Amino acid sequence: MPIPFPTDDWIKELMARLNASAEYREAARSWEGDFAFIVQPGPGVPELVQLYMDLWHGECRAAYRVNGTLPRPPEFTIEAGLPIWRKVIEGKLDPIQGLVTRQLKLTGPMVKVMRAPKAATALVKCCTQIETQWPEAA
Repeated sequence: MPIPFPTDDWIKELMARLNASAEYREAARSWEGDFAFIVQPGPGVPELVQLYMDLWHGECRAAYRVNGTLPRPPEFTIEAGLPIWRKVIEGKLDPIQGLVTRQLKLTGPMVKVMRAPKAATALVKCCTQIETQWPEAA
């Protein structure tokens, strides 16, 4: 059954898949940092959406859709409109390439992200395994 994006259920499903993935656990074994993935308002997404993930040494310790504001700013935010997020989640746009070409807007230390391409690839691979229901305008 498809899970709507960008919802709390979707990000929690990603958390479950990351925590079940030996590939992600190995690729991200030295990663320390939390993210807010921001979906900009646009067709199909009437208001800004933040999906939070606490990623630590190959494990996702928390994941949820943010209601209001986060208690503290995450180390990283990555922001884009729904069409770009869809390309990333469907594996059609490499996230590192998306950052380099500024299709994805990063706030936080770019060097740290660029040192973890295998972790990013493994995370996206888990995303592609989720049967996703996209808003109509995607």
